Amino acid sequence: MDNNELVLSSLRRVIRATDLHSKKLAKTSGLTAPQILLMQTIRTKPDATIGAIAADISLSHATVTTIVDRLEKRGLLSRRRCDKDRRRIYLELTDAGEIAISQAPTPLQEHFVQRFNKLDEWEQHMIIASLQRVAVMMNAEDIEAAPLLEVGSLD
Repeated sequence: MDNNELVLSSLRRVIRATDLHSKKLAKTSGLTAPQILLMQTIRTKPDATIGAIAADISLSHATVTTIVDRLEKRGLLSRRRCDKDRRRIYLELTDAGEIAISQAPTPLQEHFVQRFNKLDEWEQHMIIASLQRVAVMMNAEDIEAAPLLEVGSLD
């Protein structure tokens, strides 16, 4: 294989791994990676608002609201008004949500982050620079993207 084929094959493997893992998450848990990430965040930050969670997981307020609406319809989380400031609304996992999140597989980005963090700093910088260059080469440098390895719509 020449260099062009090697890089394109590597990109295809990354895309395919992301697609396969997304399908596995949906099949085994009925949840997407953004839904799992949002539910994990609610679990660790019980009095967080939608805006705070959106900032924490690098998704737009609108996207988080859409995810919350879907999870609420499924009975996996609920909204609770703050007693002190009735304008503030907190999110809570329901019992069904706690069970779902405890049984959900680990999202692909968590595996990646664990391995990435074990690399020397120079190697991390090399990977970042290379991937940023690839994004530019694919005319994708201006596309907003959350730090999630997920195929398709985030909401």
